[in-house]
Amino acid sequence: MKLTGDKLSIPNIFSYLRIILIPVFIYLLTIKTAHAWMWALIVFCVASFTDFVDGWLARRLKQESEFGKFIDPIADKFLVISALIAIIAVDPYFEIFDIWMIVVIVARDVLITVMRWLAIKRGRSLRTSRFGKFKTAFQMMSIVIIIMIYMIKKLGFFETHVSVPYWIMLAVTIMTALSGLRYLFTNWQLFLPEKKETRE
Repeated sequence: MKLTGDKLSIPNIFSYLRIILIPVFIYLLTIKTAHAWMWALIVFCVASFTDFVDGWLARRLKQESEFGKFIDPIADKFLVISALIAIIAVDPYFEIFDIWMIVVIVARDVLITVMRWLAIKRGRSLRTSRFGKFKTAFQMMSIVIIIMIYMIKKLGFFETHVSVPYWIMLAVTIMTALSGLRYLFTNWQLFLPEKKETRE
């Protein structure tokens, strides 16, 4: 199976847009002002919304393709991982050793990408579940909440404990790891050698 489909279809353009918005979001987050964080929040919400739009358009316009099924989750991974790394970088409460959470999330995403590539190579589709979609939604919502906490604290509306973003990030890490184990459990056969057909 090849990554067939129009690379410049409307749904895929929305996936590209999600990737293009990443450096804009990171730049705004690193400014560390309430106004900049507000715009970072808006940019992230727009980027997250494209995750819903591209899938909906693909079904609506009947433009679902193997390439679209590949680029859509890749764009999600880039967006979420970039956002989490940026949060750890700008939050003084996080220490360098807290990067282990990013390592777990990246390792899970690399594993899923390898499994998806193996599935495509063998002419199969990766078996997915609603838990994976829930995981992505949970990640994006958690990032939104963390940015809102930063913004509200900066504006002086109320003060939360400095460890709150850490515990949210930990919950995201655990959810991501469980999702990876779920994928591994349902697709472990992809790592077995292919059986070659014998001719009599």
